[in-house]
Amino acid sequence: MKENGRYLFTSESVSMGHPDKVSDQVSDAIVDSLIAADPGARVACETLCTTGLVVIAGEVTVHNNAAELALGNAEATARQVIEEIGYTDADMKFDSESCAVVRTLHGQSSDISQGVTKGKGLHKQQGAGDQGMMFGFACRETPELMPLPIMLSHKLMDQHVKVRRSGKIKGLRPDAKSQVTVAYENDKPVAIDTVVLSTQHTAEWNGVAKQKQLKRQVIKHIIEPVMPKKLWDGRHVKIHVNPTGQFEIGGPHGDTGLTGRKIIVDTYGGRGAHGGGAFSGKDPSKVDRSAAYMARYIAKNIVAARIAKVCEIQLSYAIGVAEPTSVHVDCLGTEKIPTEQISKLIRKHFKLTPTGIIETLKLRSPIFRHTAYHGHFGKKPGKVKVNGKTYETFTWEKTDVAAKLAKAAKV
Repeated sequence: MKENGRYLFTSESVSMGHPDKVSDQVSDAIVDSLIAADPGARVACETLCTTGLVVIAGEVTVHNNAAELALGNAEATARQVIEEIGYTDADMKFDSESCAVVRTLHGQSSDISQGVTKGKGLHKQQGAGDQGMMFGFACRETPELMPLPIMLSHKLMDQHVKVRRSGKIKGLRPDAKSQVTVAYENDKPVAIDTVVLSTQHTAEWNGVAKQKQLKRQVIKHIIEPVMPKKLWDGRHVKIHVNPTGQFEIGGPHGDTGLTGRKIIVDTYGGRGAHGGGAFSGKDPSKVDRSAAYMARYIAKNIVAARIAKVCEIQLSYAIGVAEPTSVHVDCLGTEKIPTEQISKLIRKHFKLTPTGIIETLKLRSPIFRHTAYHGHFGKKPGKVKVNGKTYETFTWEKTDVAAKLAKAAKV
């Protein structure tokens, strides 16, 4: 509730070792392995992980022998991901060597395929892989043009990985969650109100006294290095570390993981709207993923162009149809020009068909595994090498259209 312009807003993140994120990463690693061999591969891959078991299911269509080989290596791909995350100890009841991997994948529906394949179906162009609405969001709260609570939550998880892998805090295990509550006044962040961090650990940290020691180390090495000094008052902020008392049982042994169950963590932490579609495990013909990336790209460039302080974009599609059924802009009253004019700029400067999105953002690339943990948005564009080829990553985080938009809008 807002009172005198002051309110609290909370977002959470989860670590790469969280069961749902294990599933997301396995699914996206399989997507990457197939796209690396066959850029036109069609993939809808879901993963379930639990005590000693990984189940991979879905629909896959590939077009060459190299991709068939990659598909045959799905089990090895899953085990490699699990090992890299850090599940290598049989004591956790889930590890890369001993877990069973069950694969049940079949071909894509021919009815869907004809609507997505160029030259087939009713409309001849490559159509959207499904109906639905997708949202993109940007604001000026952080340098990444992301809401502050979700960015801090992700940064806590980034720091958790670094500390765990370095051994700075001994006995940390891969599963972890973070949550940050930010105090706002007149829609501007003014203070960090509450931080929650739960981290899986070995038995050496069990017990009240040990948990108090662990809390001090987590605050020193994980929480404080991440918090913005201007908003951090260590005397008054509320901090909860492992508030249940201990967290030895975790990972897929403690909770079954499923692909696509952390859609708010993956996006904006509850700020703005969400269309409901998950990202991981899907090739870019699925607009659940690719159009959400394009909506973020558009929103970020509008904010970077200083046309608005806040921008939310909604795109919607009909299965098998190329052009979006609607484009909606909401800048929450922060726009410097009418939203109708912003909509025209979007139509002029951004390609919104599935083919246009894929080409603009270079999505026929094996770049998705690294989107599957600590958020799909707010990361720096970069490059990754796969099988000797270099691919651009997080292209939807670029602001390379902002100057054109600012000039056209005369702001």
